[in-house]
Amino acid sequence: MNRIPVKVSPPYDVLVGEGLLDRLGKLTAPVASGRQAALISDDTVAGLYGRTARQALEAAGFQVCEHVFPHGESSKNLAQWGQMLEFLAENRLTRTDLVVALGGGVTGDMAGFAAACYLRGIAFIQVPTTLLAAIDSSVGGKTAVDLGAGKNLAGAFHQPRLVVCDPRTLDTLPPSILADGMAEAVKTGIIGDPELFALLNRKALSRDDLTEAILRCVRVKAGLVERDERDTGDRQLLNLGHTPGHGIELLSGYAIPHGQAVAMGMIIMARAAWRAGLSPEDTTPAIRDALELRGLETACPYGARELAQAALSDKKRQGGSIALVIPEAIGRCVLHTLQVEELEDFFALGLDAL
Repeated sequence: MNRIPVKVSPPYDVLVGEGLLDRLGKLTAPVASGRQAALISDDTVAGLYGRTARQALEAAGFQVCEHVFPHGESSKNLAQWGQMLEFLAENRLTRTDLVVALGGGVTGDMAGFAAACYLRGIAFIQVPTTLLAAIDSSVGGKTAVDLGAGKNLAGAFHQPRLVVCDPRTLDTLPPSILADGMAEAVKTGIIGDPELFALLNRKALSRDDLTEAILRCVRVKAGLVERDERDTGDRQLLNLGHTPGHGIELLSGYAIPHGQAVAMGMIIMARAAWRAGLSPEDTTPAIRDALELRGLETACPYGARELAQAALSDKKRQGGSIALVIPEAIGRCVLHTLQVEELEDFFALGLDAL
């Protein structure tokens, strides 16, 4: 078992290792003051791992209640979130009890936000079952739901008490869902780990390679979160490709999944940065090759004006400006502030492949 500490307030550990789902109860018990657990998952993950998680929790003395919601980004809304809160109240969870988020990013974001708001905040743990959740969304304490105007616009910072990642759960991922996580892994390599980027450029990846990628991604993110827990500085580097990416998701009605949209967004940002003279080298070819090797599309189906309008609702916007992440080289990115009225022209530079 690998243990990565995240030194925030309160601090917690990210545990990564095969077979940890079977030990979920024993691992959770030391960080839980009560013995009632609300196990929250979507209908896909519940069928695959719900029984294992429940039995592991019950074996450690937890009384478990389960809430299952429809899978997919379309469920990440206020209505489904409200149902989670009602479920917690109906089962009379107290401030000593906890929420267990079993699943991907949608589950972790919504269950974490419910835990943040119920009784003004109760404990929760993250049990990621997708690559994207394991390397990104389960770490750092960002919880949220989507609004009609955009992605993750209602939420709270609420750090988990523990993250338990069993790489065996990746074996059941469809190729498209695995590719979503690969986009975020490639992103992490670009912003701070060229060795990870090289690893992800191997033609075939073993489970050991995936475990190594998870560990590297978590270490990079943990370091950024520790320096900037509230996302006002360096942590924003994790948003490489996300400003156009969130716009792509919104414009598609979330038919284009998060990882795929971020992959397209990274190409837009790399190409635009080079053409605008903000980057000393053109990282576009290397990023495109890595993404396409991992099964991701890189061509954006939307125009610059559409993307710029969608970005007006981006939570990274501050008044009339927005912080963009510029890749200067593989392994090094910087933040660049742009006025929102300049965004359409900037995106146009990134969309023009000529």
